[in-house]
Amino acid sequence: MDDWCSVTHKRRDTLFWAIAKPQEMVHVVMASSRVAIYCMSGISGRGAGSNTPNRFETIHVSAELDESFVDPEGPQPSPKRTQYLKDHSRTILTTNNSPDIPFDASINPYRGCEHGCIYCYARPTHEYLGFSGGLDFESKILVKENAPELLREKLLSKSWKPIPISISGVTDCYQPIERKLKLTRRCIEVLREFQNPFTMITKNHLITRDIDLLSEMAELNAVGAMISVTTLDNDLCSVMEPRTSRPQYRLQAIEELSKAGIPVGVMVAPVIPGLTDHEMPSILDAAAQAGAKHAAFVPVRLPHSVLPLFTEWLETHFPDRKEKVLNRIMSMRDGKLNDPDFGSRMRGSGVFADQLRGMFKLYSRKYGLNQEELELSTAHFQRPGEQMRLF
Repeated sequence: MDDWCSVTHKRRDTLFWAIAKPQEMVHVVMASSRVAIYCMSGISGRGAGSNTPNRFETIHVSAELDESFVDPEGPQPSPKRTQYLKDHSRTILTTNNSPDIPFDASINPYRGCEHGCIYCYARPTHEYLGFSGGLDFESKILVKENAPELLREKLLSKSWKPIPISISGVTDCYQPIERKLKLTRRCIEVLREFQNPFTMITKNHLITRDIDLLSEMAELNAVGAMISVTTLDNDLCSVMEPRTSRPQYRLQAIEELSKAGIPVGVMVAPVIPGLTDHEMPSILDAAAQAGAKHAAFVPVRLPHSVLPLFTEWLETHFPDRKEKVLNRIMSMRDGKLNDPDFGSRMRGSGVFADQLRGMFKLYSRKYGLNQEELELSTAHFQRPGEQMRLF
């Protein structure tokens, strides 16, 4: 590890340190107001084409490098390289009381997501950490190395009243680094130890690695999984969700989970009008054939930095459809490109939103989806050393 260095930064009571090779120098630009953006449109393997300004900061870290710091014969710095940062959060479980979110508690072993989905509503959360919601969000990943221990500590607490926990309420728990670190698997092991129910949502086939654990929880009616499928078009997926599993592998994940007796559904989200909305029937059909029993959908949301990133992405990859897509979004958002209001933000409004809901209900019914509601049980919850509660 001699060729690595650590950088410590404190931002709003969040302490983390970054690991980076010495050659990976960055140029920091300071200003009393917003700074210029160094645009890197069309970066292969990345969703975002630039770093948008952090709405809380007057410091912007760009990918423009000072060549005097770079060894011309050594490894060359690249915006494609992902850095992993140790996140020293003292808690792992987050609660919410949002009326339009279907869970009350969630855990996220990672902050930021290397999947790089251009439309991801979680991108602005990186700005709370002093980063950008653009390339930073998908190339600077905060890792909660002690997530399983923090989760176990919480479940041991007498104050914990068992309720279903959502894994991946913000970023994907099966993003590429999980294959090596196995933080999500270790969190599932903790939940299995306490027999606390949980749900999961992911775009990654890697979830099938943990079928052994999920199957055990399914026998207790204590787990449910959703696989997110935005498109069945591999070419579109490769530029819109560059580091996710391709659609056929997500459908394969649904099939493998279903055959293992694990309740699984498909999340058709986000639906992008003028780009992916026409695929809803075929996605629901393919998911049902693979074994999905449940389905849901959400129209695309463009909060804060997601809007300029998404607009830039359309201009780069689909300039001929840009105006159509944006106009359709506005028709569903009361003339705006984003609606932050509870309830309507998840559903949209207007004629086109009504048509989407009608189409979803029609084809869900046609393919036998959502015939039964999934209700997870907390009846088996017990702390190690305790006898099972009697009801």
